[in-house]
Formats: sequence, C-alpha cells, structure tokens
Amino acid sequence: MDVILIPLLQVISIAIELYVWALIISVVLSWLVAFNVVNTRNRFVWTVGDFLDRITEPALRPIRRVLPNLGGIDLSPLVLILILYFIQGVLRNLVYRLV
Repeated sequence: MDVILIPLLQVISIAIELYVWALIISVVLSWLVAFNVVNTRNRFVWTVGDFLDRITEPALRPIRRVLPNLGGIDLSPLVLILILYFIQGVLRNLVYRLV
C-alpha cells in the first residue's frame, strides 16, 4: 500500500506547488494589466490571463465570499496560498510517517 500511497502524495504535493505558482503568476499578471504595463488586446496576454483565471477562480470565489471587502484589495489569493501550504505540510508529514 505504501508503494502506491507515497508517490501519490508526492504528486499531489507537486500539483499544489504548481497551483501556488499559477496563483502568483495570476496576481502579478492582474497587476500588470491594472497598471497598463501589458495590454489584454495582445492575444498571448489574453490567452494566458484567461487560462489562469479559469484555473484559479473556482478556488478563489468561495474565499472571496467569506472575506470582507477591503476597498479594492483582494486578499483571497494570499489566504488560498496559506491554505495550500498548510495542506502541503500535512501531506509531507504524512509521507514522512509512512516512510
């Protein structure tokens, strides 16, 4: 059982890390668009932004419903990153106990 479970938990941990990077890139891209550094009329920028929105919004939407409105400051990516790092830490401890 450990032969299957340990690699599966490691793959889940890597997927969480990739998702955190997608969140960070999404936040940075939204800032660049907001400050007119990049333009969403550029097809590549729009495609990357659309992809990142499609993979991050389903996880961010419930957090945005719970967090209070802070006048244009969106803390939901930060909260989600903290939750994901907590889950990743639990998974790593589980892997270490199984080894």
